[in-house]
Amino acid sequence: MGLASLCLPGYQGAMLNTITHGSATGKPPLLIAHGLYGSARNWGVIAKRLSDERQVVAVDMRNHGDSPRSDSHTYPELAEDLAEVIAAHGGRMDVIGHSMGGKAAMMLALNHPEAVRKLVVADIAPVAYGHTQIQYIHAMKSLDLESIERRPEAAARLAEAGVDAALQSFFTQSLDLPNKRWKLNLDTLAEQMPNIMSFPQTEAAWDGPALFLSGSDSDYVLPQHRDEIRARFPNARFAKLPGAGHWLHAEKPREFEAAARVFLNA
Repeated sequence: MGLASLCLPGYQGAMLNTITHGSATGKPPLLIAHGLYGSARNWGVIAKRLSDERQVVAVDMRNHGDSPRSDSHTYPELAEDLAEVIAAHGGRMDVIGHSMGGKAAMMLALNHPEAVRKLVVADIAPVAYGHTQIQYIHAMKSLDLESIERRPEAAARLAEAGVDAALQSFFTQSLDLPNKRWKLNLDTLAEQMPNIMSFPQTEAAWDGPALFLSGSDSDYVLPQHRDEIRARFPNARFAKLPGAGHWLHAEKPREFEAAARVFLNA
């Protein structure tokens, strides 16, 4: 497994940080784009398992993990970030994106149709959402990091701040304990939350194979979203993972991996 931060022009001098699993095979490589407050590391288990057949490249999105920080966080920009990574890996990849990463992956396919072979969109639709995720930023910023020595302590403090148990360890993966900081640009993410919750208006469509995979217990992809999805992605297929919510890849990793593998290999 290699960790790389490659320099390319056009994005603050640096490309997104990537974690690469496996080596190139005869099958198309796979790019994984995480959701809000996530990181490439969150996808380590699934990426490693899928790398038995193909090279898998997981990215830290801008303002997350070890990728460059920016004052702006819009989906056209996130799509360009992903396009740079794909250009550095041969120019065409399969793409899996979850939540915010799923919106970035959809924007990538719409703006760079030649760069994407197959698309898996995990529990998100190309629509604006009325809720917000700002409460988690408040929870993370409420922690006195100087007084925390171990991740379980941070998880306990997040619990006190009202964060669900399932999300506590997810968030603490983005905690840089030695340097007493979050590997998340929380101020920019808070400021850009309206952009993150929205989706750009576009008449573009992408007619490649797309799987919209959602959790059966999640309300992010509703029946009324299907017309909007099909308008942008006319070859969309839909599937649900039983017993999974919005973080379906973390709740049902084996089932998620199996569904993605079947679709990518079909």
